[in-house]
This record gives sequence, structure tokens and C-alpha cells, in this order.
Amino acid sequence: MNPNHLPRARVRRLLAAAARRRILVLGDVMLDQFIWGRVNRISPEAPVPVVEFDHESFMPGGAANVARNLTALGAATELFALIGRDTPGAQLRRLLERDGVDCRGLVAHPTRPTSVKTRILAQRQQVVRLDREVRADLDPAAAETLLRRWRRRLPGADAVIVGDYGKGVVTQAVLDAVREACRRQGVWLSLDPKPVHALDLSRLSLLTPNRKEAFELAHLPDPHPATPPREDPALRQVAHRLLETLQPALLLITLGEHGMLLCPRDGAPRHIPTVAREVFDVSGAGDTVIAAFTLAVAAGASPVEAAVFSNHAAGVVVGKLGTATVSPAELLASFDRAA
Repeated sequence: MNPNHLPRARVRRLLAAAARRRILVLGDVMLDQFIWGRVNRISPEAPVPVVEFDHESFMPGGAANVARNLTALGAATELFALIGRDTPGAQLRRLLERDGVDCRGLVAHPTRPTSVKTRILAQRQQVVRLDREVRADLDPAAAETLLRRWRRRLPGADAVIVGDYGKGVVTQAVLDAVREACRRQGVWLSLDPKPVHALDLSRLSLLTPNRKEAFELAHLPDPHPATPPREDPALRQVAHRLLETLQPALLLITLGEHGMLLCPRDGAPRHIPTVAREVFDVSGAGDTVIAAFTLAVAAGASPVEAAVFSNHAAGVVVGKLGTATVSPAELLASFDRAA
């Protein structure tokens, strides 16, 4: 049996249900700037390539990319995050509104700048990345404003996604408030963790670390990966420890070219091989995974169906350049190819 197979009719039903769902996204957002050019020579001033500028583009990044992935799949999506009162913040808001994201939950901070990541690419290869950001924890007044807007919109929401990218918005106090409110109202809560930002991540609905993040969360060294992942003893040990210590309902470890490992609290891990045919850029692939998985669950998918659904979505976006999204038509075409 093809582990990546879902009947086309089932995928269509999930997409139809997804279009009737409302998802809240809270976390760190950023503006991704891409400077595109070509390299034909090395600088005479230093042993570095000279990139001849061709054009530039801008895309929402971080939790903002999670939000636009949800709207691309048809879900009503509301974003709760911090931006600066600056040009990048205004530009990020415009891009999100163009993609259909409800931005009434964005809080414009008077002194904290919008995070900007600038990637310089030549011949489709990233040469360097420049980050302009503040990573200090959000001040209590701004955090309370953000939570107040979020709480107002929580009733009736089908799921919540927290995107922690270590930029200071997802503090322990914010996460505790979100977790408690979701538990009280019975709302699914997914989180994409960043181990560099130590938080109590216990008792969530879904955690989606990549392999490196999973080993860091478990405080274990990562040996050379064994294949297939389901028979990788170190990976199984990490999954067991995270399920035991953090007690998520589901743990989904993304494994790059090896696909993903779905680990329920009760039951054996399930390996989902990748369906990507070409990989041009993995930027934002994790955003697509958590968005598509959470939306599929909200639409009525089983955990295995949601993993397959999100695996196909990620397989599409890594074939594009830059932080990207997948449309329902592209997703259906991916399932047709895998049938």
C-alpha cells in the first residue's frame, strides 16, 4: 500500500471542509526579503563573490507564512503578532491582506522594529542572509494587548497555531495563557517549537519539530541518521522521550528528504516518505507542514490522513523558490501523481 495515498475524493472533501474552517495563528512574524542576482566574478577587495543585482521580492515569513499557507488552502485565517511602526511592518501587512489574511490582530509596537530577513541569492543559490531583528521578550503591556485581541476571537475558532521563531513574542506567559484558554474551550493547539527558546511545551495537541529540533528538545546527541527512519533507534528514543516528557497528543518530526515521522501518544510511529520530486528551496517548508496538518485535522482528517495531506503540501512548496504556499489544485495534482 502506498503510504502517501489518499483517494482523490477524500482529498477533495477535506479541502471543501477546510474552506469552512477558521484558524487563529499567533507568534513571531517577519518580512522575508529576497535579492536575486548572478555571480560572474570574485571581488578584488576580499575573497567573496560579487552579486550583480537583478531584482528583489518580498514575502511574509515566520507565523505570517503559516497564515498565508492556511488562506492558500481556503481557510479563514486570523493572525495575531507584533510588527513595528515602520515601513517593513506596513509592507508586511499589505502582503498579508493581499493573501487574504485577517490582520486585525497585528499589534504595531512604537519602539520595536519589524523583523526582516534578507537573503541574497545568485543562480538560485543562497549566498548570505542578513537578519535585522530584536529577540528580547515582548514587554508585558504589548503581550497583554496581543492576548486581549486573540482571546476576543477564540470563541468559535476551529484550531490555533503558535509559531515560535525565537523572536520574543511567544513568552512563557503568552504560551501559558494560550494553552489554558484553548484547553478550557476545547480548541486544538499546534506549536512549531524553537529549542533555543526554552519554554514549557507540555500538553499541547501537536508539536512539529524537525529532526535537529527534536534531538535538542530531548537533550540528546544526534548520531548519523539511520534509514528507514522508523528503524532509527536514536530517533525512536527521541520520540519516546518527547512523548513521555511533554505529553503532546501528537508529535510530528519532519525529516527533510526522508519525509516525516508521525508519533501518537498511544501506538507505533508511522513513517511518511517524502513525495517531493524536485527541491529548490526548503525555506518555510515547516510552516506549510504545521498549517496543512492542523487544517486537515480541523477539517476532519485522522492523524495519518493529516500527515499525508501535509507531506504532499510540503512536497509542492519545496519545489518553488522562496517561502511559498500550495493551492488546492496543486495539492490535488500531487496526489494524482502519487496514485
